[in-house]
Amino acid sequence: MTGIRLLLVTDAVGGVWTYSVELARALQPLGIEATLAIMGPPASQAQREAASGLHVIDTGLPLDWIEPDPDALRRAGDALADLARIEAVDVVQSNSSALLAECKFDQPCVAVQHSCVASWWAAVRGTSLPQDFAWRRDLTQAGLQRAAAIVAPSVAFATVTARIYEVRSPVAVVHNGRRVSSPQSLPQGEFVFTASRLWDEGKNVATLDAMAGRLKVPVQAAGATRGPNGASIGLEHLEPLGDLSESRLAGLYAARPVFASAALYEPFGLSVLEAGQAGCALVLSDIPTHREIWTDAALFVPACDADAFARAVEDLLADPDERHELGQLARRRAALYSPERMARGMADIYARIARPHFVPTAIAGAA
Repeated sequence: MTGIRLLLVTDAVGGVWTYSVELARALQPLGIEATLAIMGPPASQAQREAASGLHVIDTGLPLDWIEPDPDALRRAGDALADLARIEAVDVVQSNSSALLAECKFDQPCVAVQHSCVASWWAAVRGTSLPQDFAWRRDLTQAGLQRAAAIVAPSVAFATVTARIYEVRSPVAVVHNGRRVSSPQSLPQGEFVFTASRLWDEGKNVATLDAMAGRLKVPVQAAGATRGPNGASIGLEHLEPLGDLSESRLAGLYAARPVFASAALYEPFGLSVLEAGQAGCALVLSDIPTHREIWTDAALFVPACDADAFARAVEDLLADPDERHELGQLARRRAALYSPERMARGMADIYARIARPHFVPTAIAGAA
């Protein structure tokens, strides 16, 4: 049976890249071949090595949340439509809905809402989107309306997307997945760890920095402190480690530090998933996404309460057995979010909109 060819529009700035590589690899056994089209800055050497064996194209086209010119995004959408024709794909998946807004694709398109400016602004700033950002919301809404299917990585973010953009079609939920890459667990390390785009206000790293000033153990933070949009953060108490390779991160997770995330805005949270896979005890901000993904497998505290974060961490450090048990709960919960499960969910959507009679290879003939 002939498979489906997919153009997967992505970027190499943050977690969307990890998601895209995991998805592309997990789709292959299902008879779906993906071409990764990178928007914005090109992939680094380490990122290219992570995508070894996959078809990757650095488009040189603008990244939606950095580009200040709406006309440039419209031209980028047209260029992607041309690329989809050249690559002779059957389905286009864009991780930026705005790129689907005002261009004509020959193929059905899937809009995957990993994040957006309007929802970020509501969660982080708590006010209406400024007028000079309104065009971003309008393009995203137009892209969602044109899409043959809309997907979000959590029920919480699907609800937010449906509310903000008043979409007519149901927003499907396909949780993200991540392969387990951590080496065998080491003795519990006496430190706290976090990993994210540290410069992003939505990650609320300032609260963790204040928490670190209240603790006697080191608190280490992996990730960039300056973003491609010019945003940055200064840290007083956290120990910044910079961007780390997957192997270096895996080594840190293997020591099973207490992992903390104070995110105000988190549509899914791949770094939390990686920590959970390694058996780290999780101390997380009490936001809907964290509650949905981790239920009873984490401690939840108010997002901006540095004292509450410090108390939760100190309690775990003082009780290794409780810390170990919470880490095991996180490991079992993390096992639900596999690349294979994610790929099956997306493959069903591609098949429905592209070829009604296509059956993903792994389930062909299943009872």
